[in-house]
Amino acid sequence: MEQFTFFILMLDATARVSVPLILASMAGLFAERSGVVDISLEGKMLGAAFAAASVAWLTGSAWMGLGAGIVASVLLALLHGWASITHNGNQVVSGVAINILVAGLTVVLGISFFRQGGRTPQLAREERFLPLEWPGAQALADVPILGQLYSELLSGHNILVYIAFLIVPLTWWVVYRTRFGLRLRAVGENPEAVDTAGISVAAMRYRAMVLAGVLCGIAGTYLSTAQSAAFIKDMSAGKGFIALAALIFGKWRPKTTLLACLLFGFLEAASARLQGAFNVENASGAMAEFLKGLPFLIDALPFILVVLLLAGFVGTAVAPKASGIPYVKER
Repeated sequence: MEQFTFFILMLDATARVSVPLILASMAGLFAERSGVVDISLEGKMLGAAFAAASVAWLTGSAWMGLGAGIVASVLLALLHGWASITHNGNQVVSGVAINILVAGLTVVLGISFFRQGGRTPQLAREERFLPLEWPGAQALADVPILGQLYSELLSGHNILVYIAFLIVPLTWWVVYRTRFGLRLRAVGENPEAVDTAGISVAAMRYRAMVLAGVLCGIAGTYLSTAQSAAFIKDMSAGKGFIALAALIFGKWRPKTTLLACLLFGFLEAASARLQGAFNVENASGAMAEFLKGLPFLIDALPFILVVLLLAGFVGTAVAPKASGIPYVKER
């Protein structure tokens, strides 16, 4: 029974740490399905995290913080679109520039506004998204298996966690079952044909960037007002790049990308759970040194997996044909 409890706790932790990866990967899916490579997922999340925490602290409302995070992320997405869609700039360079800009700007603004070394003040309970307890969760907590599943795994998450998991089927429906999704996929595969049909390629790509901005805004807000209680320098910690790797691993499809995000989330949750679980005192010599370094190796597992994925060791992923290629309309 203890093993089952540990398993449930691992799943619970996996769900929580996977949220920003899921949201950012769905954002990247919209952008790249339209033909725009979005390296700036990291920067948009970081900018949204700072804006959300700042506004939530100033207004005393987590929802106002969410709105500010989305606005900040959408503005950064439009900046990326302006550089790469309107002016046909290199999409990778534009995305990297946004990441660098936001990483420095959030710290400078944090020091200027709050004078706490680049972080925002600690958020109070009403300024954060708190866990929601489902009806009867406490009463069923001691019921074996089903009670634990309900009270621990399904109940007790904040609303942004539930939104993140609902976004995945919604993204699938938009991309594969709507006219907008059909045009979006066509723009990413053959923009010339879409333009010939009288549909604006630039307009479709800008719409995709706005959607990407909204989703990254929710992801960043989750980091600073739900998972944490303040903005901290570089708190996105590479999650935007891991989300991009999950998108590639998932072959630009919502369901398989979700599974990849859960895999990365499980590795991150496992590293947190296993910290301090190794008894170094009873070991000596090389074994003691190995046990000391093992937690750091576990921490590095998500990034090692990213390298393996991007190196092509885990299957072949074929991006949309027009991805990364600026479209210049013939006159």
